[in-house]
Amino acid sequence: MPDSLSWSGAFQALQVFMVGLVLAWIIAWTVKKILLRVGRGPSSAHVFSRLASWVVGVVFFLASLTVVFPSVKPVDVLGGVTVISIAAGIAFQTVLGNMFSGLVILARDQFRQNDQILLGDISGNIISIGFTSTQIRSFDGHLLIIPNSTMHDEVVTVQTGFKRIRSSVKIELSLDTDLARAREVAERTMVGLPQVSSERDPQAFLTEVTDGSVILSLRFWSAATQMDASGARHEVIQAVVSAFRREGITISEPSIIVHKGE
Repeated sequence: MPDSLSWSGAFQALQVFMVGLVLAWIIAWTVKKILLRVGRGPSSAHVFSRLASWVVGVVFFLASLTVVFPSVKPVDVLGGVTVISIAAGIAFQTVLGNMFSGLVILARDQFRQNDQILLGDISGNIISIGFTSTQIRSFDGHLLIIPNSTMHDEVVTVQTGFKRIRSSVKIELSLDTDLARAREVAERTMVGLPQVSSERDPQAFLTEVTDGSVILSLRFWSAATQMDASGARHEVIQAVVSAFRREGITISEPSIIVHKGE
C-alpha cells in the first residue's frame, strides 16, 4: 500500500475535507436562517444548525479517509464508527440522555431563551438551551445549570408562555360586612389600574366562610413577566385596601393572602 499514502492522495483528501468544512458552514448558516424565519427560537436554530454542520463535516472527514487510504472501504469506516458509537453510548449514558432530551426540547420549542419558567422550587429567566443543559438566571440573580433530562421529565411552568396571566388576592372580611358592596367597591377599584389588563374585567368572588370572616377573592389579569405580575398584585392590594378604608369596609386579621394564579 505504498501508493495509498502518497502526498498526492493526502492533498486530495485535504481538498475533500476543506470542501466539506465550507459546505458544513454554508448548511449551518442556511439551516439557522430558515429556522429563525419560520419562528423557531434562537437556541433551537443554533443547536440544529450546528448539528447539521457536524453531520456534513463527519461525512466529508470519512470521505477524506477513503481518499488517503484507498484500501479502506466506506462500509468499513462506518462499521468502525458504529462500534465506537456503541461503546461511547454505554460509557456516557447520562450525557447522551441529556443530549437527546435537549434535542427533544429544542424540537418541540415550547419554551425558549428569555422565557420565564418555574421548575419545582426553581424560577427565573432562561439564558440558553444547549445540547446537555439549560442555563437559568434565577430571579435573585443566581446562575442555575439544569440537566436537560430534568427539564424534559419534570413539569415546567412557562410563565411567559402567553402574554397575559391571571393572579388572585384573597382578602378576609368581617361577617358583618356588606358583602355585595365590598364586591362592587373591589371590582370598581381594580378597573383602570395601570398594571391590571383591560382585556378582561377583574372580578371579585366570595369563595370561603371561616370562623369570623368571609373570604373575598380578587382575580385580575396582567402582563406575564414576574415583575409585571408582582407589580399588578402590589397595585391591586394597595388600591383595594385603601378603597375599603375610605368606604368603612372592615378587613379581618390575618387579612390578605396572595396567590400567583388560581
